[in-house]
Amino acid sequence: MSALVLDSGAFVAVDRGDRGMIARLRVALRHGMDLRTHAMVVAQVWRDPSGRQAELSRLLRAVDVRSIDEQLGREAGLLLARTKTSDPIDATVALIARDGDCILTSDVRDLKRLAAATRRRLAVVPI
Repeated sequence: MSALVLDSGAFVAVDRGDRGMIARLRVALRHGMDLRTHAMVVAQVWRDPSGRQAELSRLLRAVDVRSIDEQLGREAGLLLARTKTSDPIDATVALIARDGDCILTSDVRDLKRLAAATRRRLAVVPI
């Protein structure tokens, strides 16, 4: 089964109440797609200490949030070197994606380079 791998742009859109993004994610869930991201993407978007990011909080309950360990960090560094890109969060987004997954991103250019370098069949979809 394929997944939607979310970068920070998807979360920002939901946090801002983007009905199109919210509908897109609901349809994906209804069709049995998994939603996946990693903890550093959450760090990029979580800002409210009082928990008033209600839409974001609801979305996170439906998302498989992966950890970043040393091995994944090393793989991300190697991927950045191969692609001559510089964002380790984008690199780890590409690395947690599996064959057949779609990456929803606001950084299409870099994610396409990173996804291609993983040698997996990944679709990079603009937000």
